[in-house]
Amino acid sequence: MALSEQYLEEDIHPIDIVEHLAEHHDWEFDRIGDDQIAMAVEGQWRTYSITLAWSGYDETLRMVCTFEMEPPEEALPQLYELLNAMNDQCWAGGFTYWAAQQLMVYKYGLVLAGGQVASPEQIDTMINAAVLSAERYYPAIQLMVYGGRSPSEAMQVAIAEAYGRA
Repeated sequence: MALSEQYLEEDIHPIDIVEHLAEHHDWEFDRIGDDQIAMAVEGQWRTYSITLAWSGYDETLRMVCTFEMEPPEEALPQLYELLNAMNDQCWAGGFTYWAAQQLMVYKYGLVLAGGQVASPEQIDTMINAAVLSAERYYPAIQLMVYGGRSPSEAMQVAIAEAYGRA
């Protein structure tokens, strides 16, 4: 049964769908409020904190996927150069660094204007894309910040996209 089949007849809140997905995947989560949920999703490199929030004002489901990072101050210019290179390869969402919170952040917003309803598959794909993007670039970030590599050298280790079929 497709994830969306159980929601065909209902107009369900996007955060309710996220909560059901978190239960389905056995992710740790905390329903912060009616319009917000926070989860911990295990990746290969680390556990990512993912928060989704619904904004009725602009009809957008906002997602923020974060992990802690404390780069030395002198590495910040190169980190921002690396983030630009990473974002050039991201078609949905993008990375930024929140220095005050010492967090690497992947952000994405799913616009549902005009009363559109997000499907569980869309939301699941959105969350998985965030984790896959973080996993893809995590080694490059580590090599550049802590391994002394240049941004272009670090990007060489980013896991390449696969084309074709196996």
